[in-house]
Parts: sequence; structure tokens; C-alpha cells
Amino acid sequence: MKPLTLLSPTAILGYGFPDSSFERGLSFGPDVIAVDAGSTDPGPYYLGSGKSFVARGSVKRDLTYLLRAARSLRVPLLIGTAGGSGAKPHLEWCREIIEEVAYEEGLSFKMAVIPADVPKPYLKEALWDERVTPLGPVPALTEADISDSTYLVAQMGLEPLINALDNGADVILAGRSYDPAVFAAYAVWKGYPTGLALHLGKILECAAIAALPGSGSDCMVGFLEHDQFMVEPANASRRATVASVAAHTLYEKSNPYLLPGPGGSLDLYQCQFEQVTERRVAVRNSLFRPEDSYTLKVEGAKMVGYRVITIAGARDPRFIEHLDEIIEGVKERTRENFNWESGKYKLMFHVYGKNGVMGDLEPDPRAGHEVGIVIEAVAETQELAEVVLGFARSTMLHYGFPGRLSTAGNLAFPYSPSDFKVGEVYVYSVHHLITVKDPNELFPITFEEVRS
Repeated sequence: MKPLTLLSPTAILGYGFPDSSFERGLSFGPDVIAVDAGSTDPGPYYLGSGKSFVARGSVKRDLTYLLRAARSLRVPLLIGTAGGSGAKPHLEWCREIIEEVAYEEGLSFKMAVIPADVPKPYLKEALWDERVTPLGPVPALTEADISDSTYLVAQMGLEPLINALDNGADVILAGRSYDPAVFAAYAVWKGYPTGLALHLGKILECAAIAALPGSGSDCMVGFLEHDQFMVEPANASRRATVASVAAHTLYEKSNPYLLPGPGGSLDLYQCQFEQVTERRVAVRNSLFRPEDSYTLKVEGAKMVGYRVITIAGARDPRFIEHLDEIIEGVKERTRENFNWESGKYKLMFHVYGKNGVMGDLEPDPRAGHEVGIVIEAVAETQELAEVVLGFARSTMLHYGFPGRLSTAGNLAFPYSPSDFKVGEVYVYSVHHLITVKDPNELFPITFEEVRS
């Protein structure tokens, strides 16, 4: 079985890559080009609102390069978690860009579109059938959580992507996907070991982040054989090392040996890493352990209100010394002033320079000579959020404290206006596992002939 070459151009579609790196990646003669287009890292807003967290122009730029290359080489292009979150509006948004690029570049191809949306009645029925379990330390799912979610998506595994390849797709545009799946699907379809293919996909999903120096905006190349895979950054100024590849294997994982995914787990108990050249690492003995039941991760987000923030700074040492009691005093005054709105809003203070990054988990809670303060109000309505934030801001600005010397104001505001309407606020409402009978049942495939 000849080695299979896979090209990962960037960590997220739209993050970009140097032209020279991409050209060098293409010089290896890739058999498939694959790219992850999304993540939950930016938070629930993008799934809940149906918007992308990467700019359209950036995505179009990357897709122009990828579509040109894939059609020139006559190799498949696979795109996972389209539009950032992989729900219907994200999929349609990315599909329009692909069709636009095809028209402008004179490209024609067969495209498979695989949505990942979970119908609410389907998920409720699964809940009644006790086929839904929490993923991690989250509450048990309720019907209200399902009803309140704007969009629900399931993380597809290899099977829908392989089905699309079986039916001759040149380009596969997939909704929410298990990150390694778009990289591993072609390899498994060609008969390479699932464990090695998924582990290689785990490394390639973030492209050159697994190299030294790491970058999410650069290319990584994978070489898969029947008994090992190798990775090498396309950029000659970067190198893959045993440490960088092994570290990325652990990236975002709670268990270093068993990495769960759709239908089973990647078993790395016997995994070995070897530095084969200065810039290339080989990996062996990665195995896939299928489970008796097939589970999929389901994600959902719901709107909980509207956010307004203000940003301020302070460097009065007496103010900083009494900052905790000042914040509590401002919160108390706000509660008293809006007692009839109790339960309809939240008022939060994020103090940068004093536990602003880690909050209560900060191991060294010492304040410096100045602090940055973000005051945040989230309420059921935009108007209530603005009113609460404005009251808290003005109260803190003139709050009296022991040793206060200046009465002109406690805070310095870098912007005018000082208050910013951030807009709708979403939280993750569904982060659960669902057991399915068929790995394809939530992922219907449609095909279209894209013509220039």
C-alpha cells in the first residue's frame, strides 16, 4: 500500500497561510486536502446566532486557493464544521462562498453537502428513550433546554464523509464534524488503519500549531502508511518534533491514552513517536477501539439576554486597596436600586491586574499598581442591561472609600461613549451524548453539480 499524502492548510478555514508554504505543501503531491472550519472555542454566541466567527473575506481567500489546487490536482477537498459552528445557516453561508469562488475561477465539480442539524422532536424522543447523557459536568438535559435552543448540531464521524466519497464527491462541505474526521475519512475509505488515520487527523486538524514554532496560520503535511504516519510542516522555517507532536496529541483531551470520538476511542497506550529527520516525526501503534453502541456529541445554544459593558482603569493605590469592598458596595447599591428587577439581570466585574484572568482560581491574588476593570451587565432586555450598567458605572466612578483624596472620579475611561452594547448573549444549553442506531441517520447527504 503506497503512502498517502494529506495536506492541512490552516488551523481554521479563514485563518490563512503563506503562499510559499501552500505551494510547498502542494509540491508533495497531496492525495487529499482537508480543513477544519470551526470550533466551540469562541463560545456559544456563534452557534446560537447562526453567524461565523471568521470574516467572509478571509474564508473566501482561503477557499479560492484550496478549490483551485484541489481541482488542478483532481483530488478531493473536505471541509468540516462549515461556517464555524456547522448549523444550517453556517453551512449555507459557506456553500454560497464556494459557489461564488467556482463562478469567478471557472471551476466545475461535484459537491456533497452534509448538514448536521438535529431536529428538536428527534432529540426529545431520544431524551424520553433515555438515549441522552451529559458530556462532562453539565446538568441532565431537559425538554426546555431543547426547545430554547436556537440551533442543535451533532458532531458527525467518518461514515457520512465516506458515503459522500463513495458517491463521487469532489468537494465535501460538512456541517458540525468531529475535528479529525475530515482528515481521516479519505484514508479510511482507501483502506488505511482507522487508528492511525484518526491520530494523524488529530495532529493535522490544527495544522502547524503542532510544529515549532507553532502557528495556526500555516500548513502541515501528513504521510500515512499501513504501519505508521509522519508529519512535517510545509514551512521550511518550522519543524515537527517528538515533543510538539506528542503535546498536540494531548491537546484538549482529559485522558492521555484514550481519546473518545464518534463510535469509539483512539487507543494510544502503545503509541510511539520518533524523530526521523530534523523536521519530520513518525508515529506508530495508534489503534481504534470501537464501542458496542455508537454515540454522537450534540451541541446547542440558547439566548439568555443582552450584554452591555464598560471598560475603565484605575491607579489610585487607596482605591485598589479597597477594590473588593467597593465592588461589593456597588453591587449592593445596584440591587437596592433595581430591587423590582431582581433575577432579571446579572452584574459582573472583571478586574484585570487582580484575578481578571483566572478569577477565584488565581493562585497568586496580588494587585499591581494599576488595574483594568470591565463592568458587565446581562439582562433580559437591552434597555434593562443599559440601565443597570449605567447605574453601576456611575456609582463606582464616585464611590467613597477610606482615604479617598480625589472627588473628581475613581475611574479613567479610555472611550467615549463609555458603554458598549455587545448585543445578544447565548449560553450552551446542550452539551450531551446521544446514542444512535445508525452513524448516518442524522446526516442526510445532498449532491449538486457546481458549474462555472
